[in-house]
Amino acid sequence: MKLSWKGSLAIALCLWVHPQSPALGQGQFPTHTITVIVPLPPGGSADPVMRLVAKKVSESLNQTIVVDNRPGGGGNIAARYVKQSDPTGHTLIMGNTSTHAVNASLYVDPGFDPIKDFKPITILTSLPTILVVPADSPARTVKDLVELAKTKPGGLTYGSQGVGSGGHLLGEMMQRIAGAPMVHVPYRGAAPAIQDLVAGRLDLVFGSYLSAGQFVKDGKLRILGVTAPKRSATIPDIPTMAEAGFPDLEYELWYGMLAPADTPAATIKILHDEFVKAARSDEFAKLVIPQGAEVVANSPEQFSLRIAEDVARLGKVVRAANISVEK
Repeated sequence: MKLSWKGSLAIALCLWVHPQSPALGQGQFPTHTITVIVPLPPGGSADPVMRLVAKKVSESLNQTIVVDNRPGGGGNIAARYVKQSDPTGHTLIMGNTSTHAVNASLYVDPGFDPIKDFKPITILTSLPTILVVPADSPARTVKDLVELAKTKPGGLTYGSQGVGSGGHLLGEMMQRIAGAPMVHVPYRGAAPAIQDLVAGRLDLVFGSYLSAGQFVKDGKLRILGVTAPKRSATIPDIPTMAEAGFPDLEYELWYGMLAPADTPAATIKILHDEFVKAARSDEFAKLVIPQGAEVVANSPEQFSLRIAEDVARLGKVVRAANISVEK
């Protein structure tokens, strides 16, 4: 996808170019500008995360980092671009649960293999999904909501961020657990779904704390559970789905750094150390934790395992529900 010069100026994060340090000379990585491809539009919640991390890594490596937003195709356009880039570590992608787990099943041919075509570096942060209902909903717990789904004629209505999104998949998981029909209402993003939930036009939404948190504070929405393995530090009083009696209702939106498959191990090691150091900084924690997110900063091996597990587990949900964006 060719970007206009205005788009490129607005999208790119051009950090100050420091003189190349002696330790990084003589052809050792990095030898020139590093480009991080973000498969999302500018201005979203991922932008400040990537910009802060890019700034810190740039300063540490004494090398320019450019952040290039390339949305489209559900993230497949960006992933294909990075897959085909020279595997030197100078072109990376900030992948996420959708691009590197769900899309493998959601599309007939996304144009890349999330496992074979990339080398994981680290997950920077993960954003657990919360189950929210209107403040006047009779459901006070997840079990109450499941019982309500079994009795309401036509089933409960749930909004999502779009077909194949985390909110959609969680709704399908819940529908199977509840054993009752539920009506999926896809939106173009989280904000309009949350607005309709506040207005009482939906029964529930699986969304992010970032999009629903203020409405919860204002008493317009109520959180019933968190779809993560552990409680959120931002809302520690809210039980996980496992604690609420539904361990299979789990989904986290993670954001992580990946390189083309043939990138040298030594380069991956440098990138891993730098991105982990940035993610473990106090400044990074102050940015993501108020959003309901968690700092991860794991190893390439742990990230690789997470991708494989999510591809398999979420792929089963997509196939069982016959979800496709290409129908």
